[in-house]
Amino acid sequence: MPPLRRRKHRVGIALGSNLGDREAALREALQRLLEWVEIEAVSSFYETEPVGYVDQPLFLNAVCIGTTDLPPHQLLAACKAIEAALGRGPGPRWGPRPIDLDLLFYEDLCLEDEALVLPHPRMAERAFVLIPLAEIAPEWIHPRLGRTAAALATEQPSAGVRRWARAPMRVGGGFLYWGRETLVMGILNITPDSFSGDGLLKGPNWIEAALEQARRFKAAGAHLLDVGGESTRPGSEPVSAEEEMRRVLPVIERLAAEGLGPISVDTYKACVARAAVMAGADLINDVWAMEADPEMADTAAELGVPIILMDNRSRREAVVRDPHLGARYEGEAHGDIVAAVRAHLMERVEAARAAGIPPYRIILDPGLGFGKTVAQNLELVNRLGELRELGFPILVGPSRKSFIGYTLNLPPEERLEGTAAVVAVSIVRGADIVRVHDVEAMVRVARMTDAIVRRGPPWLG
Repeated sequence: MPPLRRRKHRVGIALGSNLGDREAALREALQRLLEWVEIEAVSSFYETEPVGYVDQPLFLNAVCIGTTDLPPHQLLAACKAIEAALGRGPGPRWGPRPIDLDLLFYEDLCLEDEALVLPHPRMAERAFVLIPLAEIAPEWIHPRLGRTAAALATEQPSAGVRRWARAPMRVGGGFLYWGRETLVMGILNITPDSFSGDGLLKGPNWIEAALEQARRFKAAGAHLLDVGGESTRPGSEPVSAEEEMRRVLPVIERLAAEGLGPISVDTYKACVARAAVMAGADLINDVWAMEADPEMADTAAELGVPIILMDNRSRREAVVRDPHLGARYEGEAHGDIVAAVRAHLMERVEAARAAGIPPYRIILDPGLGFGKTVAQNLELVNRLGELRELGFPILVGPSRKSFIGYTLNLPPEERLEGTAAVVAVSIVRGADIVRVHDVEAMVRVARMTDAIVRRGPPWLG
């Protein structure tokens, strides 16, 4: 999709449901709101006690913020139309409802007429509104009270407000929902020299070959596609930004045209990221976590798309090669690798936030295989839960990596079972996205593992 289209007026909307499939109602309402609101962030979903009429089912509540071109009353009418489309009819005030959409604020407008009061007249008294609002917009200032959402939320009792599902992430034309299932990202290497032997830049029909692989991946259950034009195998040679764009842009344009997203662009170059997003990419996968190109942080912030920040300790002088197993990194493992990766990733998070990238657009990747020894990679997988504690979605990319090959003494083309084992353990330890070559097999591994360990609700795993 194009970069985030920031419209004229910043707004906040509360969503609630306590009839039928509450989660499905909130998801559908959010999707329908995208027609009128460029949603930037959505809070976690919270299960809450009913207010007023208490003899009714528990509510599921959330808040979203974004921008709109609609004037206030037209936005209210759009919300009412969505409620009607999702089955809400006349009923008692504060009674049960399949969906409820309330306009919380519209810029700093103070308005009061028969149809609409802004800000919402009771929002400062409602923990089920203030807690989710403070989660995504703590700095928002109530124009009548002169106090921030964070400050107002601290004054409300939170006993009846329980976090039920992690906050979804706006990506492309929809949202990524965390916790219920592991997301599978299929790898499209538009290179001649991928370490795994799947480089698609071969022959005159390489664009069609990439599209056909993408279609197979999506049919097999891939949730995202990751398009890269430069090999990142140990010791690989970099390519110019011009050559990288020559490789990835036509593929991204075709993928977007066919609706095969969300699409991630695997690049550490800001100019490539910008061109890719303009061509239809929905997020940036930076294997150097914005350190290789000083313009990447500002570019990602300006584009308004999510970014994956990866820990990378690659050093060309530490690469060793085996004719059977390929390249790997070696050297003495000093200190606690998990603690070091945690510290580095949080340093990069702070750099991102300083550039204007909000936390709800950040995904973290421990960088399996990137400058780590075999033992360090195994340690990272086993202790992945310590990275989940940082509070961000976690992506892992173990597919066919050399640490699997050196553990099993197998070349890249024989690492399917080893990859499956790492994928399963990573999910158990808290991975949200797995980036893989063998999509069909790994979708099955993920679904089976999810059936064992993701047994919500609540969907907080």
